[in-house]
Amino acid sequence: MKAVLFDLGDTLVKTADMIECFQRILKAHGIHRTREELTSAHVEAGNLLGFEFMKTMLDDYWVKRNTIFLEHLRIFGREDLAKIIAEQWWDYSDVAVCSDVAETLDQLRQRGLKMGIITNGLQSDFEKIIAKTKLNLNFFDVIVTVTTNGQMKPEQEIFHYALNMLNVAPNEALFVGDTIEYDYEGARKAGLKALLIDREGKIVADVEKIRDLREILALI
Repeated sequence: MKAVLFDLGDTLVKTADMIECFQRILKAHGIHRTREELTSAHVEAGNLLGFEFMKTMLDDYWVKRNTIFLEHLRIFGREDLAKIIAEQWWDYSDVAVCSDVAETLDQLRQRGLKMGIITNGLQSDFEKIIAKTKLNLNFFDVIVTVTTNGQMKPEQEIFHYALNMLNVAPNEALFVGDTIEYDYEGARKAGLKALLIDREGKIVADVEKIRDLREILALI
């Protein structure tokens, strides 16, 4: 094993629940909606503008999706609010580095392994997350966002792009993420070894799982 690559959200960093974030931002702007109303609007926005559109729309994606979200909530006359939600999202998300990250990265670096991040987030969001969390980017030899090459997990190309930057073959790399479809299966189809991080032990599936990133150290 020559490299370990990580997903970002819910793997290296944790955030507040998405619906809670929406509720906090809207409340700050004098708008109150129930969790049920927000959940319904969120689902509707996702149905009409799925995440796959992010790789072509880039930074326009969240503004457009928030617009659909607000329309479903019947919030009109606030044309600025969709952009405000996108801009202020990370101020209300409680984003923080997970407690098992620092020790894991330090130990992997001491062993001479290359490391990287592959995220289905935009570069602009990634930069805001780093500013909020102070995640030490010196550990990482490559960082790939949706903005980098217009690809998203589970597409094989995004994994291969990162590996090419590291000069590492797929069978020499491990990918760790928190979703089965995008992270675990995406990495395996691209030829990497994969582990699913399931800190709360909620995922019931026939996959190789860990509860703590430090478990990686005994597996490679």
